[in-house]
Formats: sequence, structure tokens, C-alpha cells
Amino acid sequence: MLASRLLSILMLLQARGRVSARELAAEFEVSVRTIHRDIDQLSAAGIPVYADRGRTGGFALMDGYRTKLTGLSQPEAEALFLAGLPGPAEQLGLADVLSAARLKLLAALPAQVQPSAERIAQRFHLDPAPWFHASDPQPQLQTVARAVWNAKVLKLHYRPAGESEARARKLAALGLVLKAGVWYLVAQSGRAIRTYSVANIRDAEITDESFQRPKGFDLAAHWADAARKYERGVYRGYADVRLSPRGLALLELLGPYVTAAARETATPDRADWIRCRIPIESLRHGVHELIRLKEEVEVLGPAELRRELIATLVGLTRHHRGLPR
Repeated sequence: MLASRLLSILMLLQARGRVSARELAAEFEVSVRTIHRDIDQLSAAGIPVYADRGRTGGFALMDGYRTKLTGLSQPEAEALFLAGLPGPAEQLGLADVLSAARLKLLAALPAQVQPSAERIAQRFHLDPAPWFHASDPQPQLQTVARAVWNAKVLKLHYRPAGESEARARKLAALGLVLKAGVWYLVAQSGRAIRTYSVANIRDAEITDESFQRPKGFDLAAHWADAARKYERGVYRGYADVRLSPRGLALLELLGPYVTAAARETATPDRADWIRCRIPIESLRHGVHELIRLKEEVEVLGPAELRRELIATLVGLTRHHRGLPR
């Protein structure tokens, strides 16, 4: 455990530069006194670590010192090669850079680890796009990525989904997230941090204006919290339904959130059917989704949903009546 922590401290200092004792203690969940002892052991082993005192002080490596990758274990090397996603890297304009980095990493690895690391790329391929969806062209993605990387403000026009006009915006580009094959920009506008679909961005331009990232902002934590709030907020209504056994199985077409809600509220009904309450986004969306279950579902309420469903089915019947078989 000690040897692993010492190596991790060394890598952290090499990656971040100056790091305070308190930050290291919080990172490794040990006391500040333990960190000081670890630094003493690194120095005794010949690692050129020095300390700066004061409020902005901390530990750092001497300029020019770099450790080698010979400490990589076989599973660690395999994980690094698995992390190289060719699709997203190509969309970001980094395919050549990623390829060069993989070659350099491979050359730096111990000889006994190299064959195993290469096998990972030959045996695993990650395709983040959902079925029946090719990766959408993202003409503004590389511009947005450069703004994120350089902490620059973006000037752009953004067209929200369902709207016909794009509006001018100035955004502090905090990060990019790839979710189910779709790129999202997390950006700050005023004091608010919002999410924007990169596919809906028009005419993006990087300005010379820099910005300070919000103190303590963590992209992964922010995205996880925002995703939970979105999933909870998107379903603003409900439907009371009867489902046949096959209808319950078909409910998976509506997504895991709906399926879980149905199972949690299910009560037995006649002829092996069940009654349950499922979430819907709106009346129109609820009709669209429930029609997918065909005769395996009966909508019990609310009354507005039943009326909307009946009107839709009547309209479909009139449209198709009299058509040749």
C-alpha cells in the first residue's frame, strides 16, 4: 500500500506540478503528517522533491525531472490502450495525435508488457453511437473543443431543439461530454452553468477572452448531477394503464425508467394482466409511446390522455380507411 501511494504521489506531482500537503492528504485519504513522511521517503530514494512554504506553497518536482513508464503493470497498460476511443478522437480532430501517443506509449512500455497491451486494441472496439444512428456530423465540434481546452469564451448561434431560429450567445466553455453518441457542451452563461447540444451550435467562433473556471468545478460530478435532474424532470405526467404479460415485456421499448416505475406500482388484474402507473413526458409523447404497445395495453387515465389517444387512433383509422389491401 505504501509503495503504491508513493508511486501515485510521484505521478501526481509530475502531472499537476505543485500540490499542497493538504491536497495530497485529501487525495489519498491519509493525514498531512503521513504525506510529509511519504515525501521524506521519496527524497531519500533520490526523487528530487522540494517544498515551497506559504499560502500558495506545496510540493513539486525539480524542473526537467520526468519518471519513466517502466512502473506500469500489465493491467494498467491494457487499460490505457482500451481508453483510446478512435471514434470520438477522430471527431475531435485528434486521431493522428492519439495514434502517435499510442506508439510512444508502446515504445516506453517494458518488452514483456507490449504484446498484451497491443492485444487490447485488437480484441476490443468501443462504438458509442446507438443502433440505427451513425455519428452525426459535428462541424463546430473541433472549434468548441479548442475553446474548452484553452479556457476561451465562445461566440456562437444556438438553436434549441424544437425551435426554428438560432440565437446569439457568449459562453465560457467548461467541458465536453459524449453521451450515447451525442456531444454536449457544458458552459457558463452569466452565473448559470447549462448544457448545449453541439449539433445545435451554429457559427462557433473562439474569442480572445479568457475566463476563470468556477472554483471546485468538477465536470464529471456536474454531469452526473445534471443527468439525474434531467431524467427526473423530463417526465412531467403519468398514465394509469392495464398491461398484458406481453405488454409488460414490451414496456422495455419505453426505456428502463418507465419499466422500473411499472414494476414498482404493479398490482394484479384479471386474466394475468396488471395495473400500474407509468411516467410520461406529455400527453402527445404519452400517446406516441403507448401506441407502440398496440393491443397489449389499455389506458385507464387520466381522461385527457384517453381522449388524445382515441382521437389519434380515430384519425389513423380515417386516414387508412378505403386503402387497398
